Amino acid sequence: MTVLDARVRPQTVRTARTRRYVMCRPDFFAVEYAINPWMVPGVAVNHARAIAQWEQLVKVYAQLGHDVQQLRPEPGLPDMVFAANGALVVGGRAYGAQFRHAERQGEAAAHARFLRLQGITVTEPQFVNEGEGDFLALDSMILAGTGFRTSIEAHIEAASVLDRAVVSLELVNPRYYHLDTAIAILDDGTGEAPADIAYIPEAFSAHSRRTLKDLFPHALQISEADAAWLALNVVSDGQHVVLPAQAKRFATAVAARGYTPTPIDLSEFIKAGGSVKCCTLELHP
Repeated sequence: MTVLDARVRPQTVRTARTRRYVMCRPDFFAVEYAINPWMVPGVAVNHARAIAQWEQLVKVYAQLGHDVQQLRPEPGLPDMVFAANGALVVGGRAYGAQFRHAERQGEAAAHARFLRLQGITVTEPQFVNEGEGDFLALDSMILAGTGFRTSIEAHIEAASVLDRAVVSLELVNPRYYHLDTAIAILDDGTGEAPADIAYIPEAFSAHSRRTLKDLFPHALQISEADAAWLALNVVSDGQHVVLPAQAKRFATAVAARGYTPTPIDLSEFIKAGGSVKCCTLELHP
């Protein structure tokens, strides 16, 4: 395992906390266009396998005791399975999405309708943003990515809508086009343990690397080689880290920090540049 920063705080007791997730069945999933470096239009997607992989992810969440609500997929929106991009939801309020690319813009309204039916107040955005793709919520702050999909103005707007501190981070490597491909939230800090993250330094500008180092001096820094297979696109409940099955070296590093790596094969979705986190929108308390 190539770890760029081996400083690890004393072993912490990891505790799972029940979560609420929104997911969208991949009934219409395909790779029909290219809006990130992972996508090759026309690449063969095994639809039956994609459905089975997605259903296994839902099953894993249920086995871990989490609640999963399902957003109904709509034809003509093949990326709708990546539910994390549809909004940022914190404390019963949602900051809606406004997708940068025309191919995905129809997803925003579907998410907003669904969330309102759950009793969540949704604010329509004035600026381009892609929900939890570029907004990662911690107990004390929201980490926000910009550079490819989400505008810096959206960071200011999200802070106002959700009344939360927002820390802006600049992404500079197009392979890590969303923040949730460059940072993994291992513990959001809502329990007794402090917030804990992993990230790829090369995904960020120099000033953003300094910001991350100042905020998270004990963070797990990994190399680009170790980040293959979208290794950082994970979902954690504070103990169990659900991650791509192929990210074996990252799973080893996670286990060394006291977490329980929970691998799952989402190889069909990696063809479109998405994995565990992309498929999972969290309704943060």
